Amino acid sequence: MLAIDEVVFPTQVSYGSRGGPGWKTEVVELATGYERRNGLWANQRAKYDAKYGVRNATDLSNVRSFFNARRGKLRGFRYLDWLDGSSRGPVSLGWGPTDQVIGHGDGATTTFQLVRTYQTTSDPAPYIRPILKPIAVTIALNGTTLTSGWSCNLTTGLVTIASAPLTGATMTAGFIFHVPVRFDIDDLDVSMSHFNAGEIPSIPMVELKL
Repeated sequence: MLAIDEVVFPTQVSYGSRGGPGWKTEVVELATGYERRNGLWANQRAKYDAKYGVRNATDLSNVRSFFNARRGKLRGFRYLDWLDGSSRGPVSLGWGPTDQVIGHGDGATTTFQLVRTYQTTSDPAPYIRPILKPIAVTIALNGTTLTSGWSCNLTTGLVTIASAPLTGATMTAGFIFHVPVRFDIDDLDVSMSHFNAGEIPSIPMVELKL
């Protein structure tokens, strides 16, 4: 079992970070010039670099303390991707109970996994991403917000409904969420350029597959 600490990388630093989703695809080029492509991963694996978010000595000190507490690459943690951290995409857009379809009723199922679907209009191959580390969640049944009778595990993203939705009912959810990541280095190179200012050349992180 991977060690994941339910703690959040300093959000004032992640706000200035860079990074995004990554995939692994095997491409075999044939003698005829045609090619075969094989997707090796079922889910994305994002990478980030938080060095761009370090603005002062306080940020630098907070990152250093956080890095030591995680023992470098050893322990995972939560990271807020400001550009893709809600059921609507950017965190600044907020979230609402009908943002994402998370399942359909069958009269028996009471547990649903939070997911975010990525697709454009008439997209033939949408990507459905499991959301495992939500921060805040709201849900609706057939468009009506549920204010009671349900709960969400904030460490797994599993929503549990007290009464199974009837067959054909649509469960939707809105949420903001963290990405489970770890540092991709064991050595943190920190320098102080002048009083109350410093820099870290690189703070790479990689998404964890749980």
